[in-house]
Amino acid sequence: MVPDGWELKGFGEIANIANGQVDPRVEPYCSLPHVGPENVISDSGRVVGVKSCGELDLISGKYQFDEYAIVYSKIRPNLNKVCIPGFSGLCSADMYPLWPKDGIDARFLLQLMLGPEFVGRTTAVSMRTGMPKINRSDLAAIPVKLPPLAEQEKVAEILSTWDKAIVVTEKLLKKSQHQKKALMQQLLTSKKRLGGFQMPWEKHRLEQLFSRVTTMNTEANTNVVTISAQHGLIRQEEFFSKAVASETLDNYFLIKKGQFAYNKSYSNGYPMGAIKRLNNYEKGVVTTLYICFEVNDEAKCNPEFFEHYFESGLLNKGLSKVANEGGRAHGLLNVKPSDFFGLNVFVPEISEQKAIAAVITSADQEIQSLQNGLACLKDEKKALMQQLLTGRRRVKIDETLQESPC
Repeated sequence: MVPDGWELKGFGEIANIANGQVDPRVEPYCSLPHVGPENVISDSGRVVGVKSCGELDLISGKYQFDEYAIVYSKIRPNLNKVCIPGFSGLCSADMYPLWPKDGIDARFLLQLMLGPEFVGRTTAVSMRTGMPKINRSDLAAIPVKLPPLAEQEKVAEILSTWDKAIVVTEKLLKKSQHQKKALMQQLLTSKKRLGGFQMPWEKHRLEQLFSRVTTMNTEANTNVVTISAQHGLIRQEEFFSKAVASETLDNYFLIKKGQFAYNKSYSNGYPMGAIKRLNNYEKGVVTTLYICFEVNDEAKCNPEFFEHYFESGLLNKGLSKVANEGGRAHGLLNVKPSDFFGLNVFVPEISEQKAIAAVITSADQEIQSLQNGLACLKDEKKALMQQLLTGRRRVKIDETLQESPC
């Protein structure tokens, strides 16, 4: 249904889509900045990491755009990559520059294209081909609901308020994450000592502090967990969106809350594999490819301290020396349990371990709070888009929406 005062139009009626390409190898085009799909952050309308055509050694034809253009990625529309760069340049042939026609506010058109209804329609059309993409004629035919210009401007103003809050929160989150990383590198290596602690740190082999866990799943536990970089040990269904373990789980290790597991597969951010602690469940089962272990004596070894220690990557140097390079070609590091538990660590006495863990945990809590706030802002904006861009909720032109981002 079309709201009162709104119009239903084809996208081609409200925007001019670019045609004709230029050669990025010749001037003046060679010196212009280039925007590709990889430079646009999904769902945000923002551009990052732009370089000139010459710097990128581009050779194939590109579209030219100016500072008034909207640039839209026609490849995989579900990724929702659209932006207003705000400068003149060239864009990938996998993108369309387009310009709003008279009576169309550019900021509103950007929000409209970012909105769930538009993305849903373009995604559905793009799935007709093997490589999901939308061609010029299909894009021009996408139906859109269009309010009067004054209402367009007000909707764009409201939604941009949420965009600004999201950007501020993302910057605060990034800053907190960098601060935590620096804090870990200082506190976990004794480069920086907390007040009141002066005892020297001591060298221990992991086998002096931890014991290997090889308990088999004889109790038929079905809580299969896997290691996630962001969430630690989580249920397999949550990580893969499906169960991938074998139907028979009696040949899996059973681990308990507070115990650790080392995934010997290298991944993004974990070049020598990741070590995580089971925090979210009382028990879980893991593949026997993992090396599982637990603290010998919590009076001498604080689990929270070592959770941060392992996360910092301070074991990577030692692991790189014992890993069989031949196994890395398949993503699996051939680290023997005996070699793993033979690695050395330098640690303080228990009271300093606990104090360091408390400081880093506090930094974690700050990061989690910012992440929660960011998720809240994104959810609120999405909900507003579903209402304001469809006319389900109308705004008065002479006043602002009586809400503000959380």
